[in-house]
Amino acid sequence: MPATPSSAPNAPTALTALPATTLRRMIGAKEISPVELLEACIARIEALNPAVNAIAAKAYERARSEARAAEQAVLRGERLPRLHGLPVGIKDLQDTEGLLTTYGSPLYRNHVPARDSAQVALVRAAGAIVVAKTNVPEFGAGANSRNPVWGATGNPFDPTLTAGGSSGGSAAALAIDMLPICTGSDTGGSLRIPAAMCGVVGLRPSPGLIPMDGRPLGWTPISVLGPMGRTVADARLLFAAQVGVDSRDPLSRPLEPRAAAGGHLADLADLAGLADLGSLRVAWSTDLGQCPVSSEMRAVMRARMAAMRHLFRSADEVEFDFGEADRCFDIVRAQNFLASHQERYDKQRDQLGPNIRANIELASAMTLADATWAHAEQTRMFRRFQATFRDFDLVLAPTTAVSPFPWTQLYLEELEGRKLRNYYHWLALTYVPTLVTNPAISLPCGVDARGLPFGLQIIGRFGGDIELLDAAQAMEQAFAGIEGLARPLPDAAALGVARPELKSIVTAAPAA
Repeated sequence: MPATPSSAPNAPTALTALPATTLRRMIGAKEISPVELLEACIARIEALNPAVNAIAAKAYERARSEARAAEQAVLRGERLPRLHGLPVGIKDLQDTEGLLTTYGSPLYRNHVPARDSAQVALVRAAGAIVVAKTNVPEFGAGANSRNPVWGATGNPFDPTLTAGGSSGGSAAALAIDMLPICTGSDTGGSLRIPAAMCGVVGLRPSPGLIPMDGRPLGWTPISVLGPMGRTVADARLLFAAQVGVDSRDPLSRPLEPRAAAGGHLADLADLAGLADLGSLRVAWSTDLGQCPVSSEMRAVMRARMAAMRHLFRSADEVEFDFGEADRCFDIVRAQNFLASHQERYDKQRDQLGPNIRANIELASAMTLADATWAHAEQTRMFRRFQATFRDFDLVLAPTTAVSPFPWTQLYLEELEGRKLRNYYHWLALTYVPTLVTNPAISLPCGVDARGLPFGLQIIGRFGGDIELLDAAQAMEQAFAGIEGLARPLPDAAALGVARPELKSIVTAAPAA
């Protein structure tokens, strides 16, 4: 196949820097080989991962074999699946057949699953090549991707700072072009927060669209799986492959297709469905009525709205009433941790990190009355929030309350002199939308006052995943032409130094 742009780690025209949608088109047109692309990604990982520690277990040899098979399928002229030949990173909370999956816990240091999780199986079936696992906090608890198995993931804009979490490894790997697409998951912001902090795109879809066959409380919609990419188009390409109905997930349901022009049904990955921004009515807030947010981030949000409000039919600052969202999230979250980790806590408490123990202990003190109240409060909150969409098409807010802080700080304990309620209270901007289950996406939107990425959280109508993607993609295109709103890029050349301190909390090396 023809030669391609340089894949040197810091080359501005590197093959790995191209969008996933472009790479997939080039593979289908025989302009690049899946083998060539994989080797470029591996070279990039080996050159830059020592600086950020985003990658956990690697599957290079299996990936090389699959890339050769993908290349032969192209040369034979076969009909190629949606993600054919695209390298992908899988979050280390998601089981991968034959590949070490630790969940960031020493208890699973040598755990190699016998099968893929449902969504990983869908991604493989769509032709993607699993290259590696991406780093997470222990069992995904906390928005700082550090654990005693793999160490900490540093932010690509400054590796001394957190990349966010729990999909921090995926976000960092995307931001410096190590992989074109990565998977993630989201309970209280685990897709959106690292996307915001690393300057990439993270989509929290509606519950049930991407199957979660391992969820212990199958009827609860708090946790979802979702896609991450450098662009909205890349994220929706992966999303289209992740969507599927699975009988092991009681919330699993098909995505309703959108009726496109001419009466035909548009494909989810169809890129022609951009929204007309000038017809959209936008509601926005700096804090969703009650979330702790730094004065710095409030000022950035106001400046961003001033710069973009002309794009929309209307853009109104709105007061929201999310009731007792903090207490409600405490209870709903604790129930899920209790279902997932009670047995481990009872038998191996000393081998669990402080975040996991805190959740279990919080849950153990709760009653059936607490659980019933939380269910009723979440329902009331849901109904109030859906009424917003009688007058508006989108809700905008910051994704994070603060700029990235040092990864050595496990979590944010206080904000501008105010002590926060617990280790995850600083995530309220994302966990409040989690409770109402509307789809939400974090879109890169320039930098904050410290020169670090600012993520704009866009919340869509209940069940309106396709419309949300259409709007976000149109906004992304518009932002590219407005000073200060385009996606910021990290300086990869400044990362070319190994940072052993990122692995300083590892207790022993995991199996390869």
